[in-house]
Amino acid sequence: MAEGPAQRGELEALPWSEARTWLRPLGLLEGPAAEAAVAAGWALRLAGGGIAFTSMEVLTRLPNGATGAAVASLPQLRAWTRRLDPRAAAEIERRLERLSAGRPAWAGLSLGRPLLMGVVNVTPDSFSDGGQFLDRERAIAHGRALAAAGADILDIGGESTRPGAAPVAVDEEKRRIEPVVAALAASGLVVSIDTRRAAVMAAALDRGARIVNDVSALADAASLATVARRGAAVALMHMQGEPRTMQSSPRYTLASLDVAEALEARLAACATAGIPRERIVVDPGIGFGKALEHNLEILARLALFHGLGCGVMVGVSRKSMIAQVTGAELAERLPGSIAGALHALRQGIQILRVHDIAETRQAVALWQAISAGG
Repeated sequence: MAEGPAQRGELEALPWSEARTWLRPLGLLEGPAAEAAVAAGWALRLAGGGIAFTSMEVLTRLPNGATGAAVASLPQLRAWTRRLDPRAAAEIERRLERLSAGRPAWAGLSLGRPLLMGVVNVTPDSFSDGGQFLDRERAIAHGRALAAAGADILDIGGESTRPGAAPVAVDEEKRRIEPVVAALAASGLVVSIDTRRAAVMAAALDRGARIVNDVSALADAASLATVARRGAAVALMHMQGEPRTMQSSPRYTLASLDVAEALEARLAACATAGIPRERIVVDPGIGFGKALEHNLEILARLALFHGLGCGVMVGVSRKSMIAQVTGAELAERLPGSIAGALHALRQGIQILRVHDIAETRQAVALWQAISAGG
């Protein structure tokens, strides 16, 4: 359960001398309005893209875990920053720089436009399509169909990480994914391997995968070393606990901030291991060790994660939170999935991990056209 929201107040009341500070962009603008606001100096670009922010929520975290929050315009924040001690001022400037800096290409793909990662589960028990693509030929055909529908990346997984899922033997996971990865990579498609195991990562990279998508954020030292040594791109996802137990009473002080701090620690571990930030995207892990209220609060504050200074990926597609909000059965969750995807795009998120590529691609195209016309 959540321990309570950040206490709201005024900028001057925040305990800046003792606290760590995070910034969540607010006042988001798109298209011509964003361009005009940036040109006038009223706004900054969000991650160097076509969305701009004019104000922000300032979040503070004390050493005892207590959090505070205040809202300020960009001029107000800068005026306040000038009155802070150098350490606090430097931290805020670093956050602003990371929020606004352009993102380099990741795995050879530009983050200047929304990317769609299509899901190919070569498993008997995944929550959304378990068993449908366990046969390798069907999995390969499905991957090619997703690419034809507009998927930029194909994410191949041989172990279910749904809540309550039991681990799969490494050799079995490798047996499932190797021929699928090899066939799709040989077709010239960008392939990601969804795994927590270093041996599976290495096998997939040997067969042409470019990306490692790890729900445990390279928590295993062998996985960290494998990605560093092989020079692979990586997606670090946050998960509280592990799949078998992660939904047993997850607890957070403020979920978005807790997750951002946990991902920041994993970015530091990657840097120490020799994995530069430009090879990394982060994923807050919707549904992984989080109750409904945690998922909703994280989604509301998605723009906060741009402060980590790298690309951000989000997966809401078909997840149980849609059913918790709407009552929709699994086969009826496409509208909720698209709503979550469009919300993420309006928060500047660069990568959407989805099951329904054609439908999401259509929604993204219309959103882009509307944004450009404003």
